Amino acid sequence: MRTKRSTLVKSDLLKFNRGNAKLGKHIYTFSLPAGYSCPGAMHCLARADRDTGKIQDGPLNQFRCFAASDEAQYKNTRLQRWHNFELLKGKSAFEMANLIEMSLPLKANIIRVHVSGDFFNQNYFDAWMIVARKNPLRTFYAYTKSLNLWVKTIGVIPKNFALNASRGGVHDALISQYNLKSAEVVFSVKEAKDKGLEIDHDDSHAYKSGKSFGLLIHGTQPAGSAASKALSALRKEGWTGYSRKAVAV
Repeated sequence: MRTKRSTLVKSDLLKFNRGNAKLGKHIYTFSLPAGYSCPGAMHCLARADRDTGKIQDGPLNQFRCFAASDEAQYKNTRLQRWHNFELLKGKSAFEMANLIEMSLPLKANIIRVHVSGDFFNQNYFDAWMIVARKNPLRTFYAYTKSLNLWVKTIGVIPKNFALNASRGGVHDALISQYNLKSAEVVFSVKEAKDKGLEIDHDDSHAYKSGKSFGLLIHGTQPAGSAASKALSALRKEGWTGYSRKAVAV
């Protein structure tokens, strides 16, 4: 039986936010803890300790996930993402879909699934697809490294759910095998140009159909790393990154 939203208290619902300076307030976002919910992460893998916020980078890390840095710096952000994760874990696809739908902000017409986190198992991936099918007038989109989950249902992805393969994960081979639209973090404008990638500054490349694209490195990077040096060079060229400010709803 489907639970009615009116019977749930606020603590029973998932928490969404409205977009930051990059996304704009017209986009609503949903997040889970960085790293802990990202089984396909590799080059960006980083986790902020749930209690202390201390960052731990993955063994093959090439650049630090900006979302993990946010969680390290802002306790409330960390708590919100863990709240969502705990409510979802252990549920069936239909149970998760019901919870997600009950929690969706009524005014949300474009929803980015995961500013932080990823599809952590098949039930969870399928749950979002169920929600998208039941809300055909809304646009959903996501960056994901859980490509193994995507390709299992590749022929039945709802038209209103735009998926973008996030390069740098353990399943990258599936991108070329299945000709998946992808997003790649680049360290410079020149790198993007050399690879024939347009740079997406506002996520419009992500939620609209089109070609694969690039994303400029941003967020806090480990001191002395190649990513940190690239970020410093970009800042000298006028790159200011993106504001983290978002409005909870």
